This record gives sequence, C-alpha cells and structure tokens, in this order.
Amino acid sequence: MSHKNTIQRVEHSIHDVFAAVDAWFDAPEPLRTYQPADGGWTINLILEHITLTSFFLLKIIRKGVVKAKKRAQTRSITATESDLDMINVIGDPDAFDWIRPEHMEPTGTPSLSSVRQSMTEQRDECLSLLRRMPDGEGSLYTVRMSVQELGKIDMYQWIYFLVQHAYRHHIEMLRIQQEYLEN
Repeated sequence: MSHKNTIQRVEHSIHDVFAAVDAWFDAPEPLRTYQPADGGWTINLILEHITLTSFFLLKIIRKGVVKAKKRAQTRSITATESDLDMINVIGDPDAFDWIRPEHMEPTGTPSLSSVRQSMTEQRDECLSLLRRMPDGEGSLYTVRMSVQELGKIDMYQWIYFLVQHAYRHHIEMLRIQQEYLEN
C-alpha cells in the first residue's frame, strides 16, 4: 500500500487531537467562559472557531478527494510518502501570527452541544475521507495553501493541516487553563 505511513500518521493525529479537543467540552463552565488577560477568545469561542475553520477546510478537502480518486483511475501513484512534517508549524501557536478571515471568527451564538456535535461530525468526516484514499490516491491532487506559504499540498496534508489547526488551539486552551488556575 502506497502512503501507508502517511495514512497511519494522519489517522492517529485525527483520533488523538480530536479526543484532546473534545475533552474541553467537559471542562467546568467557569473555565470555558474565562476571558484571558490578553483579551483573547474564551475556550467556548475557540471551540466554535475550530469548527468554523474545519467547515471551510472540509469543503476544499471533499472536492480534492473526489478529484484525487478520479486521477487515480488514469495515473500511477508513487510510493513516496507525503511530507507531513512541513505542516507541523500550523500546530504551534508561537510559530507565526495568524490573521483569521472574518467568516471564521466565532460569534458565541451556537450552543456548546451543537458545536460539539459539529466537531464530532467533522472528525468522522476526516476519517471517512482518509479511508476513501487507502492506496495513496490523496497524493494525486494538490491545492495551494496560502497559510505560511505552504504552497501546493496534497489531500493527506490538507487533512493533517485541519488537525494541526485544532491542535494549535488545544495548546492555546491549555494556556488559558493555566492562566485561569493561577488567578
């Protein structure tokens, strides 16, 4: 199977990161609604933001997976694994300043349970999309990623990007928790 290590790494990261982020939904309300001293988002708002960003990333990934599968019918797949390490910078909140598009900013309007349901569905969709590319098909279609000038990245890298974005915010929520506990 081509891209076996890539697929396993992406799958494990989906499970691990989404489980870590999901645990924040069970945090006490005073922690989830705590306003950080820097004026940043509360944990509840960060959770909503993760689902908003994933919503838009999944639109691109869905289309890309269809195109990759179509290309697999006429093109051979190389045995070269996808470079996931280049995406790791996305998971580091200290690596760069990230200016978010306005449509990905949380409003605080949806209920916490609906945000959690969306996140669960997004996790499941990531796994489903990954399963649709079991033999390296995801390497056959690339789409340009402007964040951090990553350039053209394949569908495995796009899914991994989505997961690293969630991980970035998991780290931010850990920092909010630390600040909350120190106050």
